[in-house]
Amino acid sequence: MMHVGAQNLITDVDGILVGNAQCQQLKSGVSVLSADAPFIAGVSVMGGAPGTRETDCLQPENLVDQVDALVLSGGSAFGLDAASGVADALARQNKGYQVGSVSVPIVPAAILFDLLNGGDKQWPSNPYKALGEQAFNHLTKEFALGSVGAGTGATTATLKGGLGSASIVLPNGYTVGALVAVNPHGSAVVDDGPNFWAAPYEVGNEYGGLGVASPSNSLAMPVSHKRAAFEAKSNTTIAIVATDAVLTKAQAKRFAVAAHDGMARALYPSHTLLDGDLVFGVSTARKALASDIPDLLVLGHAASLCLARAIARGVFHATEHNGDILPCWRSQHLASN
Repeated sequence: MMHVGAQNLITDVDGILVGNAQCQQLKSGVSVLSADAPFIAGVSVMGGAPGTRETDCLQPENLVDQVDALVLSGGSAFGLDAASGVADALARQNKGYQVGSVSVPIVPAAILFDLLNGGDKQWPSNPYKALGEQAFNHLTKEFALGSVGAGTGATTATLKGGLGSASIVLPNGYTVGALVAVNPHGSAVVDDGPNFWAAPYEVGNEYGGLGVASPSNSLAMPVSHKRAAFEAKSNTTIAIVATDAVLTKAQAKRFAVAAHDGMARALYPSHTLLDGDLVFGVSTARKALASDIPDLLVLGHAASLCLARAIARGVFHATEHNGDILPCWRSQHLASN
């Protein structure tokens, strides 16, 4: 029987570490996932407006087999520079893909758009490189959820978004976890809330225990309270799913593809033309697959469940800060429930 990992975080996967850095004045931040050794990674993009760095190297037909870190960042295209800060920190440790006497850190990254969320974006120079290095320097097994890291300035259609995570331990002993920065064009809650679209997959009361609610009109698009000036531009949910099972690069990509089902279950709508929805798939390769196809099916299903739960947890844990343009779930619904 499946059960939640010890911390209910992606770091329940053996070897995984996560670091976060943020600036509340900026209303943005960076999340970095790394491990105690280089790891296999794949990627699947299903949104229409992605922003990425070094994702081509993750395609199964390409040379590099392992990466040193993954970056999720706010800041739109500016946020891609967060990976440079991580690469610099890795280089100082002489870590990376070895080419002769040179080590080249491999740090794929994905970004979300949070430039018009009420934060001060009039920086004299791009702050994301420093935030990336800061996040890398704070890698840990335990970390907060909500308005931290890449989820600091995230928004949904009606509420603040946030950084979410969840884990599952499978009956065959594999662990699966998800990390996500929730910033969709769509909504994480049914109608005006408080019930989450991901309610059927909740474990215990990890995002309020409110149960399932039926939408008033299942064919209706959710009403967006984002400012009209940036409503169609301030989107993208970016995620990482990880497992300790041994996967090839091709299998890691398929693992990421399956996880997108969780995004579709938790966000209404998802994978739109206005979102750059993306999932990285990660293997720390600690436990061999007993049987390829059956195990891969279960791992993909678990990844989708973890991602749906992580999305709801990110919104559930978001907190209020000065200058917010949208309320957080807790201020809207926690007191009344």
